[in-house]
Formats: sequence, structure tokens, C-alpha cells
Amino acid sequence: MYNNKKVIVVMPAYKASLTLERTYREIPFDLVDEVILVDDHSPDNTVDVAKSLGIKYVIRHDKNKGYGGNQKTCYNKALELGGDIVIMLHPDYQYTPMLLTAMISIIGNELYPVVFGSRILGMGALKGGMPMYKYIANRFLTFFQNVLLGQKLSEYHTGYRAFSREVLQKVPFERCDDDFVFDNEMIAQIFWHGFEIAEVTCPTKYFEEASSINFMRSSKYGLGVLRVSILYRLAKWGIKWNILG
Repeated sequence: MYNNKKVIVVMPAYKASLTLERTYREIPFDLVDEVILVDDHSPDNTVDVAKSLGIKYVIRHDKNKGYGGNQKTCYNKALELGGDIVIMLHPDYQYTPMLLTAMISIIGNELYPVVFGSRILGMGALKGGMPMYKYIANRFLTFFQNVLLGQKLSEYHTGYRAFSREVLQKVPFERCDDDFVFDNEMIAQIFWHGFEIAEVTCPTKYFEEASSINFMRSSKYGLGVLRVSILYRLAKWGIKWNILG
């Protein structure tokens, strides 16, 4: 608990058997009440590792639902369990669990309702191993999104995200895509409903076992991001976009 708020960490997993334990061991359980792991029909033994670690809530999809579909299961389960602060932590150890304390305190003290761990703040992205093409694409897409969404985030593409219960209850995330563009559609919903997003500097860690989408999927994701930004601006001009609610 933090300030009488129940804290739940959700872990959307796919082929995370090699990195899950490292990630789990660094979670600050003096603050975190529950951990939920949702396995998106991995071909490895991610579920077995999760159960051996004592994770109480382990859900396995009968078929692969995609990154966005996995998050939907995560957030719905967290709300069902009464989570007041819900943090998405990837089990591939790319994002350090040591930042959970800072992210929890920002929401728990009601400073901001949403917190992102930014790999761009602090200039550590390339030093941490982010491929150059991904860094350039991140910078371009973020600039484009800030202009069209009227915001000033350092990046829109981090997978390290914390939400208050109010945000998850108010934004219609079930309407978002089941693939990777889910993240950006949800950001559009967050801003549309008037919530602000805080950012904390997050070290970047790229290594062989960490999950990463290839160039073709990255390109598809980039086009999806551009689409989201344009549709959001059109919605601001009065053209309805149904995922915004």
C-alpha cells in the first residue's frame, strides 16, 4: 500500500522465461501489494517460471492476442482486484523495477494521474543500446505527436507506464487496437479526457534477451502512430473518432 492506495504491478509477458526472475526480484514489495502476469500464449515456459516465483495471479491466453490485447487483460484484472495504482512493468528486464517507488509516489501523492518512464530524458537512450534507427524514429514520431496532440512529452513509445484507478476506469482502452499501436491510442484517450502525464528518467537497456520488434513491425507501428496523431487532431477539429469515447 501507498497512502492507503492498493498498488498492483501488471506484467504483459511473451517469451519472458529468461528474464522474468531478474525483473521480479527487484520489485519493491514493501509498496507493491499484488503482481499480475498475463502470458500471451508463449511457446516457452514463462508460466511455469511465474508460478515457481510465487506470483499469485498468472493468466495465460489460449491464443496470442497481441501486445494491446495482453494489456487489456492486465488492466481489467487489476481493476477487478481493486488496484488504485497500476503499473505496467515488462518482464523482459528492459525497464528497471527500481523506478517503481518513484512512479508509485507521484500517483500516490496525487501529483499526476499517469507516469511514464522516459528513455529519452537524460540522453541515455543510445548509450543504453537503443538502435540508431529506432532512436531517430522515436525522435521524429514524438515531435510529430507533440505538434498534433498539443503536448510536450519527451517520448510516446516507452512501455513503462503507471496509472491511477480513475484513469483506467475513465478511458475506454478496450476500444484500442490489440497490436503495438494500442499504447499510442491509449495516450490519445488520456489526453482527450483531460489527464496529465508525468515523466521520470528511465535507463535504457537493450540486450539479447530483451524483447524488441523488428524493422518491418516497427515500420507498421510508426505508420499507426502517424494515423493516431492525425485522427486525434481531426477529432479536435470536430471530426468524431470513436475510440476516444
